[in-house]
Amino acid sequence: MERLLVLDGNSLMNRAFYALPELTNAEGLHTNGIYGFMTMLIKMRDEIKPDYIVTTFDRKAPTFRHKEYEDYKAGRKKMPPELSEQFPVLKELLEKLAINIFEIDGFEADDLIGTLACFAKEKGIEVYIVTGDKDALQLADDNVKVVINKKGMTEKEIYDKNRMIEEFGVTPVQFIDVKGLMGDNSDNIPGVPGIGPKTAFKLIQEYGSVENVLDNIQNIKGKKIKENLENYAEQAVFSKKLATIMTNVPIEIDIEEIRSKESFDVEGARHLLRRLQFKSIIEKIPSLNVEAEKSDFVVEYNLIDEFPKFHELFSAIKDTEIYMSYSIGNGELYSKIYIDTIFMKVEEKTYIVDLKKIIEQNREDVLKDLKEFFENKKIAKIIHDSKNMYTVLMKNGIKIENLAFDTAIAEYLINPSKKEYNLKDAAEEMLLLDLTGEDNDIKIKEVYVMDKIYNKLKDKIKEYDMDELYYKVELPLIEVLSSMESEGFKVEKNKLQQIGDKFTVEIAKVKDEIYNMAGEEFNISSPKQLGKILFEKLDLPVIKKTKTGYSTNAEVLEKLMDKHPIIEKVVYYRQLTKLYSTYVEGLKPVIDVDEKIHSSFNQTVTTTGRLSSTEPNLQNIPIKNEMGREIRKVFVPENDNCIILSADYSQIELRVLAHIADDENLINAFKHHSDIHTKTASEVFRVPIEEVTSRMRSNAKAVNFGIVYGISDFSLAQDIKVSKKEAKEYIDTYFERYPNVKKYLEDIVVTAKKNMYVNTIMNRRRIIPEIASSNKIVKGFGERLAMNTPIQGSAADLIKLSMVNVYSKIKQLKLKSRLILQVHDELILNVHKDELEKVKELVKLEMEEVMELKVPLEVDIESGNTWYEAK
Repeated sequence: MERLLVLDGNSLMNRAFYALPELTNAEGLHTNGIYGFMTMLIKMRDEIKPDYIVTTFDRKAPTFRHKEYEDYKAGRKKMPPELSEQFPVLKELLEKLAINIFEIDGFEADDLIGTLACFAKEKGIEVYIVTGDKDALQLADDNVKVVINKKGMTEKEIYDKNRMIEEFGVTPVQFIDVKGLMGDNSDNIPGVPGIGPKTAFKLIQEYGSVENVLDNIQNIKGKKIKENLENYAEQAVFSKKLATIMTNVPIEIDIEEIRSKESFDVEGARHLLRRLQFKSIIEKIPSLNVEAEKSDFVVEYNLIDEFPKFHELFSAIKDTEIYMSYSIGNGELYSKIYIDTIFMKVEEKTYIVDLKKIIEQNREDVLKDLKEFFENKKIAKIIHDSKNMYTVLMKNGIKIENLAFDTAIAEYLINPSKKEYNLKDAAEEMLLLDLTGEDNDIKIKEVYVMDKIYNKLKDKIKEYDMDELYYKVELPLIEVLSSMESEGFKVEKNKLQQIGDKFTVEIAKVKDEIYNMAGEEFNISSPKQLGKILFEKLDLPVIKKTKTGYSTNAEVLEKLMDKHPIIEKVVYYRQLTKLYSTYVEGLKPVIDVDEKIHSSFNQTVTTTGRLSSTEPNLQNIPIKNEMGREIRKVFVPENDNCIILSADYSQIELRVLAHIADDENLINAFKHHSDIHTKTASEVFRVPIEEVTSRMRSNAKAVNFGIVYGISDFSLAQDIKVSKKEAKEYIDTYFERYPNVKKYLEDIVVTAKKNMYVNTIMNRRRIIPEIASSNKIVKGFGERLAMNTPIQGSAADLIKLSMVNVYSKIKQLKLKSRLILQVHDELILNVHKDELEKVKELVKLEMEEVMELKVPLEVDIESGNTWYEAK
């Protein structure tokens, strides 16, 4: 017997949307409804193997039920926009998969399902109806199975006529009569007041239909039920009519037209699924999960694993464009990393260069050939994720001249929220190519199609108006970061040991103080044991509980701070032990043979455009307490002839805010070189500047930076420990004084909702799907991101451009001093003492004149014999 699979589009999408977590693709389009629908479609297709597949949808036009009963479905919650935006995309996908869509004005999807089921049944076709709506149970029959989608999108129940009788004690047709009596809140079908499901089922089981129940009112027990049945008899019959699914909608059904087709728009479907980022769905559809261009997609390559061949190849490459990726041999420390393999495409020929093996054969001549090749300005190099290659080459005295493009950096600018940027994914998403095979097979295929990826990325960078950001900031920054990694930051091992001893003493002291306050010894690092001490022994108020007991997280301890002196000690103990493990014990294994730490700087990690550093992370050394600042004492100049210089932007984010918001008062404050926090305190607390106290200034600072992050009165009140009313007054007063800041924050949220992204001054883009969420908390988070991203991102653009300019100027003047670290708004340099004044002047000039804003940029410059002293 042939089988027809009918999917209730609206019901399944609705269930998937609420059952699955919020999903979005790179464009910010919500996708959880489509994903859940497709998962169920594939699951049912695999289980029942249908000969025909149809999906039905509701239309927005009123149906015959609305015309007969004005309140039909009244009060039903409006579909959230993040679900409604998914329907056109799903329909487009179904069309590409050659799955028929049925929808018609004046009739609900249920009526189309009923008509299809009746039509198929008459043709001897077995029917499976997949829905989340129990209304469809009335259609169940011997050859019509109703699949009710239950928990999430994975559990389901299948009903036929017998299962209905067994479970409910009524036939599928009588299920309509049950609805007529009890009504349906979701559809606003009234039914009979006072009759719920239990009574409705009982009456229909006994009398068989609504009409028979009404004919036998005198025999029914219960005075109130009798009364209601008499008074609402017409309503019961009318409710039954409303609940009845039509099976004769006037539509023409061509059985061959809806037959499942072997051929469909494979490329179009794959492209759309790639756009939706549904890799797992592609894998489940056999026709799509075939390597593009079948297995014909084989790349012939030349293996270069001997020096003569290597020399011949690299000497022959002259005035041309080459595409390149590589793999790194990771020896953990900078001194041990090396380039293992190079994958190249040169004028349609591809090569795998086993560099590790070749270097073992003739290191000196190989490095000579590499230097000549990479420093040849006539060879345009397009490299994927070139920074690590550059770092290794720089270690060997080689620079990459004419680095024309880096595909990883371009991908990052186009979509900064991806976890990683590799050519395989780029080929899949942009070219619809599934690159399969052994590791080297995939790598050489990646390089073979790299020119196509490059062209698409180049066009996208232009389309997004990011040429300046890409070619003047991000691309030249690669050399700067490689240089910083190569230079490293010297560490005094003896001093690190001394500071470690100091930490050990301090930790022991604080531990004893905690034990004395607790009256016993316990494991302070164990939340369970600490919870017992705080909430059982010391009887402090319980703030939050977890599955395993009391919560003792930072937020909880903050709320308990004024309840007992032990809390402050516990917080301090946690800070100390974290600092000790991360930066005392943690730094020891990463000190290289040259007594330097060569941190890795990541250009494609943060969504805001800021740099991050790893192995180790030198950007997160806390400086709010003295013991944290102590860590900086171990970072010293390269030798006795050098000094550490720190150049720090003064309040760069607030200056960027003044520029973007174009707020006259804020601009004037910076133009007159006012202390912005003192000035804000004077404005907010309505006192003369000379009467501003340090506490007022501190609170004003929290207001200034809070505004940048879209802070609420509730959060500000918590931060500065005032009432919510006071915090609101501070924010309101701030906006009175700086009205254009308020206007900017309101306007940028509107812009973000319209575009689903925001831009920085240099057009760095961040997609913010959260802003369209129906969840208030998620939406609020999205709004705060919209407010802050252009400010934080623009500050990141400025510091990066400063790094490029400072590096270029030092290089141009052939100075010995070097840029060695960047921490948010601060640049750290290792400066030769005889160049100190020149470098100070150079750095200050390049950083302050990096870009013309409506406010002056100011840089504080300090120097010293350690990072601690310089800061």
